Amino acid sequence: MLQSPVRLKRERRRRQRYIVGALVQCNGVFGGTMIRRALFALCLVTTINLTPALAEKKETVDAKQLDQHPKQLILIKTTRLVDIHNGEVLSDQEILVDGDNIARVGPSSVIGPQSSEVRVVDLTGLTILPGLIDCHAHVLGNLKNLSAFGPLGMSSPQATLWGVHNLQVWLSHGFTTLRDAGESDLAYGQLALRDSVRMGLIKGPRMVSAGNYISVTGGHGDADVLAPDQALARRPNLADTIDDISVAVRHDIKYGADWIKLIATGGISDPMSDFNVQELSEEQMSRAVEVAHRAHKSVMAHAEGADGIKSAVRAGVDSIEHGTMLDEEGAAAMEKKGTWLVPTLSVIQRYATMSSPSGLDPVALQKSRVILTYQAEAFQRALKHHIRIAFGLDDDPDFLPKEFAAMVKGGMQPIEAIQAATTRAAELLGLSSQVGSIKAGQAADIIAVSGDPTRDISAMEHVVFVMKGGEIIFQHAAAQP
Repeated sequence: MLQSPVRLKRERRRRQRYIVGALVQCNGVFGGTMIRRALFALCLVTTINLTPALAEKKETVDAKQLDQHPKQLILIKTTRLVDIHNGEVLSDQEILVDGDNIARVGPSSVIGPQSSEVRVVDLTGLTILPGLIDCHAHVLGNLKNLSAFGPLGMSSPQATLWGVHNLQVWLSHGFTTLRDAGESDLAYGQLALRDSVRMGLIKGPRMVSAGNYISVTGGHGDADVLAPDQALARRPNLADTIDDISVAVRHDIKYGADWIKLIATGGISDPMSDFNVQELSEEQMSRAVEVAHRAHKSVMAHAEGADGIKSAVRAGVDSIEHGTMLDEEGAAAMEKKGTWLVPTLSVIQRYATMSSPSGLDPVALQKSRVILTYQAEAFQRALKHHIRIAFGLDDDPDFLPKEFAAMVKGGMQPIEAIQAATTRAAELLGLSSQVGSIKAGQAADIIAVSGDPTRDISAMEHVVFVMKGGEIIFQHAAAQP
């Protein structure tokens, strides 16, 4: 028989008085340890054994709370909508959003008037684009701390909490999807963030993610930048043989990585490596690709120097990250095999102009200035060979708009730079059926900018409206009717 809440309270008080009396009697016999244990038991006794009636009541309240804000139909009105596939700007368009997805898109005369229950979002005077995609993000930690030693002073929980903050910055710039290009966190905080976004525990761009950086000892992906007598314990991402590679790849797959990140050459931000030197061998990278592809995972390769780029392409990686010293042979190989390039142009340009007190380690500052001299020619070579290019920042997300400007300055048309961050990026990530364009059936990832970015790419600096999965993330005053 179910008890009333009043009778429950009386019963709880009776149990408390009984146990407290017992505590007084046993205090002299057993001392403080028994008292502490009994107090713990008291907490348990007085908080468990809720009646089915109260449990039922709590479940009913929780269910009501979850259902009290169902997503309603939303009609978005706009002056300009960029047809990403055709590279055209369409006028007088409307988008009907039903729940998480786009239901209909077309001229206002076709979509027609809706019932009074439909919420209208008037974005007249703005340009509508699909939610943007960053294919080279690093989400953990304080991204304004550029020192290679910075991560060693931060715990995984703290770096992940920073990641929650960083994801909001990506959203604020209109990026509703991203690929984390690897982290040095042994606890895989980036994968926890990915899963938490999917479960709705936190707000953020939808994510796919690499695990750790798979690197040779002392390579660009070796997080141990300490003196030899202060060295860290060997980490599972380090692979100096072909068999080591198999273990490292399987370790990332075991814990849920979507992509495998290989370090084919040295890099810029660490104090040890030389960006012109190949690190993982071609045989190691081939084994990594074999193991990853067998598990239906994709492979990206950090590759700055020409030799490492070509070895990674021959090994069969799916994307080359940076490609800063791409030569003619490498470009031809990428074109033939259909290998993607994520060029990350603006980050090196920004580093090279920094002054010494910027926080960037002096050796990294010097390396960035040297490698920048190769960048423009390599990017032009990629364009000439019609290599498939996707947008990637590899920097603090506050600088996201700068990558669009760098791509256009490097030789792309504005619409091509926008496509690199939408349809092209979705194709690289295998998400074309879900994101990257505005059409019926796609996720309702929609942004608005002031101005027309197909004419002036600087308009990408002025994102004033962001919707992800049918939820309005923010709407700037400039996007108010």
